[in-house]
Amino acid sequence: MPHAAASVNRGFSMPGPHATGAAIKLRGVSPGGITLTKEADMAVERTLSIIKPDATRRNLTGKINAKFEEAGLRIIAQKRIQMTPAQAGTFYAVHKERPFYGELCEFMARAPVVVQVLEGENAIAKNREVMGATNPADAAPGTVRAEFAESVGENSVHGSDAPETAAIEISYFFSGLELVG
Repeated sequence: MPHAAASVNRGFSMPGPHATGAAIKLRGVSPGGITLTKEADMAVERTLSIIKPDATRRNLTGKINAKFEEAGLRIIAQKRIQMTPAQAGTFYAVHKERPFYGELCEFMARAPVVVQVLEGENAIAKNREVMGATNPADAAPGTVRAEFAESVGENSVHGSDAPETAAIEISYFFSGLELVG
């Protein structure tokens, strides 16, 4: 039975295969996460998910996570934190020149958030599908944003948009030792 080992973030070693016994090939390594492929070349990915202050304030964490889990995503790391405006500013630095940047940083530091890592086949695309469009008026019925978002700015969830972004975002909040799949 072939095994793959990957060095993941700060020297943590994750041997595979785990419970399934399926052959797993290493496709890419990045800080905070790896992309693995199964025999049928279905990408097992990791992505960052944030349940934002508008949702944590209304105790929606469980309902939102149920949607992720029903879609086949596993939560492999999770913590509730209170970001400072500076931390939110660093995390959202990519939007620094956008007109909504200051309001976004203030919003994200207003109340606790739940940061978590989701894992599954095509996790990035699946997470974005479950979240729905940024504007809740455009979000498909049954998506997190269609059901729970209060506005475009207070839209309940954040998710990584690409494997490279996911690796950076995951490593911002989690060490490799905290990723337990």
